[in-house]
Amino acid sequence: MSKQTNAAQVGVICAIAAYSMWGVAPVYFKQLIVLPAAEILMHRVIWSALLLIGLIAALKQWPKVIAAINNKRVMQILFVAGLLLGANWLLFIWAINNDHILDASLGYYINPLINIFLGRLFLGERLRTLQRVAVGLAVVGVAVLVFSYGHVPWIALVLAGSFSVYGLLRKQVAVDSLPGLFIETLMLSPFAIVYWIFFGSQYSNLFNNDTSLNLLILAAGIVTTAPLLCFTAAARRIMYSTLGFFQYIGPTLMFILAVYLYGEPLEEARLVTFGFVWFALLLFSADSLVNYRQQRKMRKLAVE
Repeated sequence: MSKQTNAAQVGVICAIAAYSMWGVAPVYFKQLIVLPAAEILMHRVIWSALLLIGLIAALKQWPKVIAAINNKRVMQILFVAGLLLGANWLLFIWAINNDHILDASLGYYINPLINIFLGRLFLGERLRTLQRVAVGLAVVGVAVLVFSYGHVPWIALVLAGSFSVYGLLRKQVAVDSLPGLFIETLMLSPFAIVYWIFFGSQYSNLFNNDTSLNLLILAAGIVTTAPLLCFTAAARRIMYSTLGFFQYIGPTLMFILAVYLYGEPLEEARLVTFGFVWFALLLFSADSLVNYRQQRKMRKLAVE
C-alpha cells in the first residue's frame, strides 16, 4: 500500500470521527442540562482555551499564533469570528437542552447551501445550475414550515447562518484552524470569566459539585477540540471536496438522536421540509461530484 493511499485512508477515518463526534455532541450536552446554556458555553470557552495552550505547545504552533496576533487585520477578523462562533455555540447548546435538536439538525443540513449563497453574494462565485436548484429547494422547504406553523424556523436559520458567516470570515485570513480557534477562544475568555464571577449559577463553584458533574464540565474542552483535531487531520490528508461528502454525518446523527432517543415530534410539515432539504443536498452532492471529476480530468489532460 502506497503512502498516499494510506494517508487517504487515515484521512477518511479522521473525517468520519470528526463529524460523528459533532453528531453525537447532543448526548454530552444533555448531561449538563442542570446548567444554564450560557454557563455551559463559559466552561466550553475556558477549558478549551486551556487545552489548546497545551496542544499548540505540543504541536509547536506558537509561531503561527504570534504571527496572527501581530497582524491587526487578522485579529479584528478573528474577534468578530470568535463572537459569531460563541453565539453559534450558545444557541446550539440552548437548542439541545430545550428539545430543539431537530432544528439544530436542520440548521447544519442547510449550512452548505447557505455557504453556496454567501459565496455567490460576497466572493463572486458563480452558481452552477444544480447549485441554484438546490438552494431553491431549500428555500421551498423552509417556506413549508413558515406557512404550516406561521413562524420562521429561526433556530435552524441562525445556526446555519452564523456558522456560514463564521466560515466566510475565516476564509479571509490565512490562519490554521488550531491557532485560529485558540485566539478566538482566548478573546472570548474575558467574557467567560466575567460571567463565571458575577453571573454563575450554584454549580459555578466546582468545589460544591460532585466529581461526576465536574468531570463532565472539564470534558467541555475535549468535546470542543477533539473533533476539530480530527477534522484538521482529515483536511490535510484528503481533498477538501471529498471532505465535504462526510459533513452530513453530523446532522444525520442529530436527526436520529432527536427522533429515536429523545422523542422530539416529527410532524408532517417538518418531515416535508427535511425532504426538500435532503433532495437539495443530494443534487448539491451530485453536482459537486461531477464537477470534481471534470476538474480532475482536466488536470490530467494538462499534465499530459
